Amino acid sequence: MKCHEVDYQILGDDIQIVEIELDPGETVIAEAGAMNYMDDGIAFEAKMGDGSSPESGFFGKLVNAGMRAISGESIFLTHFTNSGSGKKRVAFSAPYPGKIIPIDMAEINGELFCQKDAFLCAALGTQIGIAFTKRLGTGFFGGEGFILQRLRGDGLAFVHAGGTVIKKQLHGETIKVDTGCIVAFTEGIDYDIQRAGSLKSMFLGGEGLFLATLSGTGTVLLQSLPFSRLADRVIASAPRVGGSRKGEGSVLGSLGDLLGGN
Repeated sequence: MKCHEVDYQILGDDIQIVEIELDPGETVIAEAGAMNYMDDGIAFEAKMGDGSSPESGFFGKLVNAGMRAISGESIFLTHFTNSGSGKKRVAFSAPYPGKIIPIDMAEINGELFCQKDAFLCAALGTQIGIAFTKRLGTGFFGGEGFILQRLRGDGLAFVHAGGTVIKKQLHGETIKVDTGCIVAFTEGIDYDIQRAGSLKSMFLGGEGLFLATLSGTGTVLLQSLPFSRLADRVIASAPRVGGSRKGEGSVLGSLGDLLGGN
């Protein structure tokens, strides 16, 4: 396996962009709709597959597309290729506030497991598949279902996380994590689900019914702001049916509605 060797620059702070520099003939693959801007001379094409195994044929690509559909991802990936002369740049933006994390797959033995919507883009040659969780409890209560994305390769891959990113190195240790806060982990990490304390703590503690346990030897990436948590806050503050809403500070929120004519 030999991925294309691309250069990159990450721009911004809270809502980041990764700008990838391609030499003539080099290609980067990305999730559909992730592209932000690109130089003239870059050709792009939506393909049913990641291009890591051109010899797999149509049937192999169809199987891979079906697996991506099961994981909730788009069937197609977009391939961006420098078809001109000289270096060209293409940029991809994060879908919500957070950080873009560059990962050199060669430094982690060529394999990474991540949540379903974490993958952003990668050098051509990176294999993007799915991995089924081993335990029934993990599948039902783990927040990611039975399926995680599995990236394989020896080049650069980029994943996105919400809020602040925390990198943990485990050496035979165990940590307990909110299920939505897991971004990715390397081979050698065992992923399981445990009940969040007593029944009282489960229902009244506000931390959910279950926690993820990560143990073993390897690297774990965590996020401080899962998209589901951000979406819950937005929905809670959105206008309700009939025009009333739950504002941040009910008195000032109501006064603002009156002044605004609502």
